[in-house]
Amino acid sequence: MKKSIMLLLCALLGFTAFAATTFKSGDTVYVSAKSTSLKSGTGFMSKTVGTVNYGDALTVISVSKKKVEVKSQRNSSLKGWIPIGSITKRKIVSSGAKSAVSSQELALAGKGFTEEAENAYKASSPNLDFKAVDAIEKIRIDEETVQAFIREGHLTGGEE
Repeated sequence: MKKSIMLLLCALLGFTAFAATTFKSGDTVYVSAKSTSLKSGTGFMSKTVGTVNYGDALTVISVSKKKVEVKSQRNSSLKGWIPIGSITKRKIVSSGAKSAVSSQELALAGKGFTEEAENAYKASSPNLDFKAVDAIEKIRIDEETVQAFIREGHLTGGEE
């Protein structure tokens, strides 16, 4: 009997978590990543049509498995597809005051990863070297280079 109750409780909690993260047309959502590209389609190799930043308000147009088609509330001509993990229904409020934290730290904190969590992880694993990770994070590749790579490699697909 206890096992059945626990199974039912877990299923209910799982459904509640799923329902809490679903989006529908007309919903207002907010960008929860530091900065992310809006794409022309749901595929990984879709062309970038614009960029949105942490806290930007968006309106949901449609939803696929892992991406949401949105338009900017500030610039209605800016619309495209964004990963579900880069948006939240929770309104992100900025105090407008100068802050000692970067927008990247703020975005990570919004996802539950704080500087304290990073420092605790580093302390528990003192032999880890993060220089390679830091170097990779600094690499930036422009959209034209990515599109040229896709064309020259005859790459297709990536659509949901």
